[in-house]
Amino acid sequence: MKYDVVIIGSGLGGLICARQLAQLGRSVLVLERQAQPGGCLQSYRRGDFEFDTGLHYVGGLAQGQSLHEAFEQLGLMRLPWVRLDADGFDRVTIDRQTFPLCEGFDRFASTLSEYFPREKTALKKYVDMLRHLPPMEEAVEVNAYDWLSSLFRDPLLVNVLSATAMKMELRRESLPLFNFAHSMSSYVQSSWRLKGGGNMIVESLVNDIKAFGGDVVCRAEVKELMEQGGRIVAAKCPDGKIYEGRVFISDVHPQLTFGWLKDTYALKGIFRRRINALENTFGIFTASLVLKPDTLPYFNHNKYVFRKANVWTFHEDIGGVGGVMVSCRVPENGDYARQIDLLTPMPWALCKHWENTVVGRRDEKYEQQKQRMADDCIRLAEKVIPDLRDMVETCYTSTPLTWRDYTLSPCGSAFGIRKDCRQPLITMLSPKTPVPNLFLTGQSLVLHGLEGVTMTAFKTLEEVKS
Repeated sequence: MKYDVVIIGSGLGGLICARQLAQLGRSVLVLERQAQPGGCLQSYRRGDFEFDTGLHYVGGLAQGQSLHEAFEQLGLMRLPWVRLDADGFDRVTIDRQTFPLCEGFDRFASTLSEYFPREKTALKKYVDMLRHLPPMEEAVEVNAYDWLSSLFRDPLLVNVLSATAMKMELRRESLPLFNFAHSMSSYVQSSWRLKGGGNMIVESLVNDIKAFGGDVVCRAEVKELMEQGGRIVAAKCPDGKIYEGRVFISDVHPQLTFGWLKDTYALKGIFRRRINALENTFGIFTASLVLKPDTLPYFNHNKYVFRKANVWTFHEDIGGVGGVMVSCRVPENGDYARQIDLLTPMPWALCKHWENTVVGRRDEKYEQQKQRMADDCIRLAEKVIPDLRDMVETCYTSTPLTWRDYTLSPCGSAFGIRKDCRQPLITMLSPKTPVPNLFLTGQSLVLHGLEGVTMTAFKTLEEVKS
């Protein structure tokens, strides 16, 4: 069978594209190398508990807000979303002082003005920027750190406003204001958790794809895109299976995608070298904790904890974890939490010794390093959750090596290709490629995160349908 559209990779971007095209009546096939679809939205089970990989919270889901219409269109608003505390959906602790980040642009600014009264005017300018996001052409060449530092006189406030950006890679020299602002804005509008795992999003999209007549095939790893007359005609798997299509969309990292084109005149050598030279964002270390029953009351917000006011550079510190995000899973029953996740950036340099190994086949030194990092994360989290260590029943850990093995993301990158305000034309990728019927989607193009990938997927759909 020859499909209208073959989509490679079943992350959020690929599934959105597949659902929408199948709904339009196109014959659609999704190919996924793993045993289950979902990419970074996958959940996994350990014993009686389900854990998320990449999804912890999402912003802008209320009526009229940035993500509501898209999620309504995708059928995702029917899922059991839980709205986080309006009086502090995120709470930032830096050196034992805690600052609540409140829902709503005006309240966000007025609350922080109580802690930083001399910055009241600057805070209004900041939330006005988040409320009326600057166009890409204006903000993509603006350095986020420089913009914040020029707006605010108090370096501590710059750190507080940046502290929850652990959902992106903070780099002082290169992060564009465009990406920083888009990643922060929707959460101030409103912030939400799922009561359940990220697999609920995956299952909803996959069920819709199948209901609209599309196919999703797992354990189908693409190794080659076959070309004829300057166009892709089929995707080939290691077992020899060939899937023919008229249009192809890759939700896999661009460096891997273009590597599937073996002998082609469609991609010039200079283009390949430019793509392969792009740097990737760092990865994330996660300690997923199962807590003893009835030891920690559920908290309906996220906690961000830092040893000192160096939010933009703490991941470079030597001597232990300097910052951690604490995310609490909504309990299935009762008022006590059974699961929390502790997340912190983990540079590839800490993983490089084991880069030629695979999951389940790493040595004791690797396990010891993970244990040290988990201990550091717990110790830091105890600044806001006293005696957390005594509450822990079980701890499961993952590193950028885990991400790389399951998602093929180079160096276990958590947010795809690194965007650079100094060279935006090179680091911001278009869904269109030099091959006329090959398109890209996913977090490596322009924006990452649930909202960014959703926006990017709809941009990919525009290009495919044009």
